[in-house]
Amino acid sequence: MTQTPLHRVLVANRGEIAVRVFRTARALGLTTVAVHSDPDEHALHVREADAAVRLPGAAPADTYLRGDLIVEAALAAGADAVHPGYGFLSENAAFAREVQGAGLVWIGPSPEAIEAMASKTRAKELVRAAGVPLLDPVDPATATAADLPLLLKAAAGGGGRGMRVVRDLDALPEALEGARAEARSAFGDAEVFAEPYVERGRHVEVQVLADAHGTVWALGTRDCSLQRRHQKVIEEAPAPGLPEPLRTTLHEAAVAAARAVSYRGAGTVEFLVTADGRPYFLEMNTRLQVEHPVTEAVFGLDLVALQLRVAEGAALPLTPPAPTGHAVEARLYAEDPAHDWRPQTGTLHTLAVPGGVRVDTGFTDGDTVSVHYDAMLAKVVAHAPTRAEAVRTLAHALAAARIHGLTTNRDLLVRSLRHPEFTTGAPDTGFYDRHLAALTEDAPDAALSALAAALAAAAPAPDAPLAARLGGWRNVRSQPQTRRYTCAGTEHEVQYHPVDHPGVRVLAAAPDRVTLEVDGVRHVFHVKHTSNEVYVDSAVDGARTLTPVPRFTDPQDRTEPGSLLAPMPGTVVRVAEGLAPGSPVTAGQPLLWLEAMKMEHRILAPASGTLTALHAATGHQVEFGALLAVVQEEPPA
Repeated sequence: MTQTPLHRVLVANRGEIAVRVFRTARALGLTTVAVHSDPDEHALHVREADAAVRLPGAAPADTYLRGDLIVEAALAAGADAVHPGYGFLSENAAFAREVQGAGLVWIGPSPEAIEAMASKTRAKELVRAAGVPLLDPVDPATATAADLPLLLKAAAGGGGRGMRVVRDLDALPEALEGARAEARSAFGDAEVFAEPYVERGRHVEVQVLADAHGTVWALGTRDCSLQRRHQKVIEEAPAPGLPEPLRTTLHEAAVAAARAVSYRGAGTVEFLVTADGRPYFLEMNTRLQVEHPVTEAVFGLDLVALQLRVAEGAALPLTPPAPTGHAVEARLYAEDPAHDWRPQTGTLHTLAVPGGVRVDTGFTDGDTVSVHYDAMLAKVVAHAPTRAEAVRTLAHALAAARIHGLTTNRDLLVRSLRHPEFTTGAPDTGFYDRHLAALTEDAPDAALSALAAALAAAAPAPDAPLAARLGGWRNVRSQPQTRRYTCAGTEHEVQYHPVDHPGVRVLAAAPDRVTLEVDGVRHVFHVKHTSNEVYVDSAVDGARTLTPVPRFTDPQDRTEPGSLLAPMPGTVVRVAEGLAPGSPVTAGQPLLWLEAMKMEHRILAPASGTLTALHAATGHQVEFGALLAVVQEEPPA
């Protein structure tokens, strides 16, 4: 194959993956081109690129899923290649052909290979010869109770979109409708299929990399079993606790699948491993994966650089480098795990993770997290000689991180990494089903954080007049001064001048840093004030978000009983069939479906009664706290 050097690469994606590809492209001397929707006009990936092209609109269907617009953008910017990233059009064979038809280099497998693996039936035939058992598909139209539980999956794309677990045949029609709607919105393809759902299985995958000269690498295994809503949360390489014969079987099956379609570039073959160690082939993702950094860390490779070189026609060495150590990655999301993983939007005031770990992100301080896209803020990766060290390093880095402005899953990640079931290397896909309640319990008492916030608020700035700075902080009685804060629903009133806290002595106080001695132990608190909230971080006491009292009124406090309010800004994608004012409803009945940040959320009837008002319709954009509907509860019989 003739080598064709690349010069300018357009990344047909956004956020952290675009930033990630740009980083490597720059290191290789390539000019970079970004595309962006209107909400992403000032996003980090746009600021990082050498050039950028606008895709008019906000919704993915109008922007990042418009292959025609992206090809036009590449030609207008003078790009000679397109990197699809992951998600959006990365596994769309028609888009790959469109790119190639425009005379551009497609940085990925051939359209034929994409199509072969997009067909779940064909993909399973390819690995059957390697001796790996398969989960046979189930026809939803003829499914019986003996087939339960079922897993519905979108035929196109991945990332957990369009997936539903069905445990009751009566719930199957609604689950099918929801899965198809979500798949259509995410991938432009509403095809959904069903297969048996394996309880307490492990999600294990093999990274492959192939060139056009016949070399195929199997770059070890990854375990991605910790998932929420079928989307990965924590990943690691290599997958712990697999017998060597099983690893060999998985590697051979992955290589056989790649060779069967003359694969070129990076791809991932995914398996489900049962509790008794039986592997089942799931699918092949014909793209780079979100979790590729753990493989890079273990093998000392840059997979994006290798993708680019393979696209140029270069040959891989016959064998990959030997792996060393262990790597663990955690996905930091702007979401509230304690409240149905509700995504969060707004300003990210601070995102600072201490050194010693790798951080891939599409955000910097002051950026806005939009309702239109995925809620992932960053991927944090630790690599160490042993699994125990890598897990410990990652947990410590996340615990010490300063993340201000949005509720995140940071505490959940830290507690997950420190959970005995995870530290022993035996988690499965049911981990959060069993442990979520305990992992999202309220943090210990925030009284010390409230005291630190009050002291910081009252502390004179370094450039304040001399008289203000000479007073200092004294632990003696004077006219009491107090402040009140709420934290996680609990109100704290603290007396800070003089300090009335048993066993506590103030050592230093500044607007951004307070040092307290608590029962003889020194504690340092970092404090950041915004117009609405105070963020207090401590390596010992954890991170707290405090709201000065009086706090802002919750929308729920000013509406009539039975009001259904939008729990987040989003788009109404469905209304229950026949629903109208006067309709009878039952408690827990889905009335509306909201889509926000690549997730679909059901709005349920709070009680049995009558729908007295409906203020939402399909396609409506709604803000947080908007009144969607009102249900008048029926009186007790």
